[in-house]
Amino acid sequence: MAHVTAKDLLAQFPLTLVSGEEGIGRHISIIDISRPGLEMAGYFTHYPSSRVQLLGKTELSFFELLEPNEKQQRMLKLCAPDTPAIVVAHSHDVPEELIAASNEKSVPVFSTHIPTTRFYSQLTNFLERELAPTTAVHGVLVDIHGVGVLIIGKSGVGKSETALELVKRGHRLVADDCVEIRQEGEGVLIGSAPKLIEHLLEIRGLGIIDIMTLFGASAIRSQKRITLVIELELWDGAKNYDRLGIEEETMPIIDSEITKLTVPVRPGRNLAVIIEVASMNHRLKKMGMNAAEDFANRLDSVINSK
Repeated sequence: MAHVTAKDLLAQFPLTLVSGEEGIGRHISIIDISRPGLEMAGYFTHYPSSRVQLLGKTELSFFELLEPNEKQQRMLKLCAPDTPAIVVAHSHDVPEELIAASNEKSVPVFSTHIPTTRFYSQLTNFLERELAPTTAVHGVLVDIHGVGVLIIGKSGVGKSETALELVKRGHRLVADDCVEIRQEGEGVLIGSAPKLIEHLLEIRGLGIIDIMTLFGASAIRSQKRITLVIELELWDGAKNYDRLGIEEETMPIIDSEITKLTVPVRPGRNLAVIIEVASMNHRLKKMGMNAAEDFANRLDSVINSK
């Protein structure tokens, strides 16, 4: 399971560690953030203790109205065994009761000058990115006219060679051989290359080449959202391939369904041009312009007229 630690927050955001230093290595495995308003009022029945706790003006102003013994008890309960971290936003003073409880329970407490709502948004975006479900796919990812195209197929079918031709035509390589994919939202898949093979392309008979060195920084991209999958397969004369493009096939990746096209490979076919046109046609379909449906409608009109 993906996770970050409280120490990672210290490196990512302008935070100051106030207390609970022994718990700086605590894991954060949940994206959601809690603002413990009800907990300040004493209701801990459904306390989401495994989330990062964010205290702002509302929570702290109410806390100041409590009796001394209530303050101590509330902060001891707030610092639960599985609480990863507590953040006091907008440069508010950290209550002494919270400092004492965090040191006792080893829960790290941070302070930041960032306003509460803004920090909530920034931390949520960071956790969504870092804790997103991930997988790896054997293939090539290329940015073609703004469309993230994942090219898959059996080894030796010509994926890397096609990607090289696409780069020569002005498109950008994201990853070759292994594409790391993370799902940052419903239907939002972001692909990138492992650090070890970033910017590299393997061509059989030629070896490993560095795309950025050969073609410049404009020929590569660090990551790209995947919106189209194209599978290359050797031409099978007994198989019926889609000739109109009306039926849409999808491929499941993590929890998302991505549009998939199957392109047969045989001598004489310019795969780079075919994939380039496929990506542009996919973009037109998303804009509401479907040539296959238009043709089918014209054909129906001709048949009905006779």
